Amino acid sequence: MIRQLSDKVFYIGTDDLTIDLFESQYVVPDGVSYNSYLINDSKIAILDTSDARKGEEWLGNLQEALGDRTPDYLVVHHMEPDHSALIAKVLGIYPGLTLVASAQAIRMLPQFFQDIKIEGRCRAVKEGDTLELGGHSLRFIAAPMVHWPEVMVSFDESDGTLYSADGFGKFGALGKCGFYGRDDDDWACEARRYYFNIVGKYGAQVQQLLKKAAGLPIKAIRPLHGPLLEDNLQEYISLYDTWSRYEPESEGIFIACASIHGGTLEAAEMLAQILRTKGAGKVVVSDLSRTDIAENVEDAFRYPTTIFAAASYDAGLFTPMYEFMHRLQIKGWCKRRAGLLENGSWAPSAGRVMKEMLGTMKDIELVEPVVTIRSRMHREDFPAMDALADAILK
Repeated sequence: MIRQLSDKVFYIGTDDLTIDLFESQYVVPDGVSYNSYLINDSKIAILDTSDARKGEEWLGNLQEALGDRTPDYLVVHHMEPDHSALIAKVLGIYPGLTLVASAQAIRMLPQFFQDIKIEGRCRAVKEGDTLELGGHSLRFIAAPMVHWPEVMVSFDESDGTLYSADGFGKFGALGKCGFYGRDDDDWACEARRYYFNIVGKYGAQVQQLLKKAAGLPIKAIRPLHGPLLEDNLQEYISLYDTWSRYEPESEGIFIACASIHGGTLEAAEMLAQILRTKGAGKVVVSDLSRTDIAENVEDAFRYPTTIFAAASYDAGLFTPMYEFMHRLQIKGWCKRRAGLLENGSWAPSAGRVMKEMLGTMKDIELVEPVVTIRSRMHREDFPAMDALADAILK
């Protein structure tokens, strides 16, 4: 789609509604957008390209927005293929074009494009460098590990726009979730799932970028995925600040359950009911075997307390729980309280493995007691469940 954003700035990105898994792992029922922009000033700059899946459509958008003019620059904020797949194609179509990117991004180009000819066609930019286009001037800001090492963002000093790369992105095609953040009924839901699963490990680096951005008169944020943000910017920035400091966003308790034959899930639901009876506010129970792991990761980060309820399996831990906790390990889950409920018919082992995995994470408070049931919950298990609920609510 093409959309004129201002006198000289155009949106030329694409919606992908046929993709089944983003990055081959995240379900995207509402698709995803590959955002790209064109500044049609005295000098013309293309800001990022598209995923190859939508290459033909994107090239059509570009050529329609250009009319009879020829671009001078291709600015590459991020080398991940969903944004950079058409670099070689653009360089081939426009032989006079200069590619503008960080030095590390330029070094990456041959990794993605065999036999690409870039000698004399690249301009490496660093923190503080500017690209003068006429009325528009882009100032570059280094954003390493948000969430790749070569990432740059840019700030248009003429209109106050931050081109934020993957920062402030979200799942969802613009035709589904709305072109602007104000059109999006629940921006935070899919933005949160996107953030914690894709960017979330790099909270310290996001904090560094937010500190740099705090000194800029930002009037709009234009990410590489999801709606463009112009209203209530402080709300979005505040959420990013909370997320990247690994602070809980909402009051509540998340119970993640991995149950083989239903006994563990029954116990988890009973524990949730005990917690509610004792005055807990929001208690969310998720069956890990039947729900999106990315959404479960999102909830573990969202709430201050997670209770892990799992069956023992092969003298270890039932696979869905192991995969979930491993995902939390690599995404940097920290600064939370954790409770444990294990089930084992003859030799309970889930609790031991869950303790070991929690032990690799930072600033996790393990709330005692660990509740052990055998096969099914019995009346004799109620005191331990009651004690865990009291300790969680203390």
